[in-house]
Amino acid sequence: MSASSEKGTISVHLVAEALLEWRRRGLPDEPLLEQAGIAPAQLLRPYARVPAQAYARLWLGIAAAMDDEFFGMDARRMKSGSFAYMAHAVLGEADLGAALESMLRFLALMFDDLQPRLERQGSLVQIVLDERGEPPARAFACFTLWLMLHGLACWLVGRRIAILGVELRGPAPGYCGDYRVMFSDNLRFDRPHNRLLLNADCLALPVRRSARELKRFLAGAPGNILVRYRDPQSLGARIKAYLRSLKPERWPDLDALSGHFFMASSTLRRKLAQEGQSYQGLKDQVRRDLAIARLDAGASNFTELAFDLGFADTSAFYKAFRKWTGTTPGQYRALHHPD
Repeated sequence: MSASSEKGTISVHLVAEALLEWRRRGLPDEPLLEQAGIAPAQLLRPYARVPAQAYARLWLGIAAAMDDEFFGMDARRMKSGSFAYMAHAVLGEADLGAALESMLRFLALMFDDLQPRLERQGSLVQIVLDERGEPPARAFACFTLWLMLHGLACWLVGRRIAILGVELRGPAPGYCGDYRVMFSDNLRFDRPHNRLLLNADCLALPVRRSARELKRFLAGAPGNILVRYRDPQSLGARIKAYLRSLKPERWPDLDALSGHFFMASSTLRRKLAQEGQSYQGLKDQVRRDLAIARLDAGASNFTELAFDLGFADTSAFYKAFRKWTGTTPGQYRALHHPD
């Protein structure tokens, strides 16, 4: 898998999670971080975020160094090229249900500790990760495996598949922010099983990709499935690109936005919901990345920054920023610019 230029940011908590097994083996992480374009000092700042493309480069670097696309989190390696082989193998399936079954059979052969399977319960379908031992698997291991599966599944059918909820056997990790963005706000821990819930209707979606499209997809992975699967031609991606082209104070309301995309507002809401998105959520994501980019660049006038981002006042900006990062803009800036 190779990196892409997909916009967005990833918490340094996930950088540390990705490096955990590498570090446990006593191996130095500075060369991997340098190759990815991540300053080691960033990992000491709990609220820091790195570009998604940098995290994608780190993913590739760890996978190549360990010859394991699963970062050493299972007793058996997911050797380099496994994800690409799995994608090629399912390209000829008729629908997503058959493709998912094939993916899960392949991964069940690959792994010892985690055994994925598909289970249908009425209108719901769940991707269950059974475990053969104790203690429960790390949350990062489950989420990484689901990220691969969900990202490939969304690409195969050409749209985002909404995730209804996630349950894990283990306790809640210290950081869950990006997991809520990647998957769902509905995260539960200390549950009987590891499972990701979907609407069963998605299984009937036809696989509509060609071998040429697969080559482009693999050239962009894992960057194109990080944070959440993003189809550059999806409505959500096009809306975010449109918002980035405007100053926040000029962002349109829903009706005006619908007119720009030549559809009724109810149609726009429905299409976004099918992608697991909302207009407010998209605005929040763009604002968050703009705010972090400005602070990383050294911005110190928070009143001006709040105005530039389209907030009614500084207190509204502070409240939103704390929700995004768990800290205030001043604390975040102090971590990045201690001078």
